[in-house]
Amino acid sequence: MASEEGIVIGVHNPDQWKEQLEKHKGSQKLVVVDFTASWCGPCRVIAPILADFAKKMPRVAFLKVDIDEVESVAQEYSIEAMPTFLFFKNGEVIDKVVGAKKDDLHACIVKHAAPAATVSSA
Repeated sequence: MASEEGIVIGVHNPDQWKEQLEKHKGSQKLVVVDFTASWCGPCRVIAPILADFAKKMPRVAFLKVDIDEVESVAQEYSIEAMPTFLFFKNGEVIDKVVGAKKDDLHACIVKHAAPAATVSSA
């Protein structure tokens, strides 16, 4: 499984989850994780929007975790509503959007995707 740019990568077990998190640790790359479920209507509505964001934002990694398939990961991050989007940098959760809120999701991605170097430390 390569690090494909412009697509949402499905994570199907805890090992793949660890692999994906490890891969982006140490980089300043934003990782957006969509916690979803096959039975969730709003999840199905937001999925093509997320795929569109992935195409337009190749410098952001997009992952999709089915909470029924990878239950341990969902429990680890206390996921209670679908969809829940967690934003990671260096393996740490830096933000969260709950619900199929396209505008909130987009704003959060844009806010965190900016390279750290452009942030003024004055």
